[in-house]
Amino acid sequence: MVSGWINPAACNCLALRQAARHVSQFYDQFLAPSGLRTTQYSILARLQRKGPMTINALAAELVMDRTTLGRNILPLQRDGLIAVEPGQSDRRSRQMRLTAAGAARLRVAVKGWREAQARFEAALGAKRASQLRALLYDVATNDHMRVPAEADH
Repeated sequence: MVSGWINPAACNCLALRQAARHVSQFYDQFLAPSGLRTTQYSILARLQRKGPMTINALAAELVMDRTTLGRNILPLQRDGLIAVEPGQSDRRSRQMRLTAAGAARLRVAVKGWREAQARFEAALGAKRASQLRALLYDVATNDHMRVPAEADH
């Protein structure tokens, strides 16, 4: 036995990752008719809500690694759901925007998302689901758990 080994059931990271995978698979089932997965849905929904964004800004909004986000936007761009264009303020930067086809696909996906959301809340209870979202938001925005930027190392 490894010295200092603890029960894996006591690992916060493992519990969060397992829950995240389980919930993502659950939502993916309801989004499947739209041809989107949960991450793609989140990208399109954020672009619809916030308007054009740089990849760095979108990655920060989604608490996602820039490289991972880049891989996730490729099929959206290929399918014409988002457009990547020069930035409005700095033509050297690139920004993404939702296309008309992306907005139409998002409208279809929202129906599945609403069904998944309703079933999730029915299974967990609306109050507990709300408390869970608040707790997870606190975790996601807790500066004590923020990894310093490369320049800070």
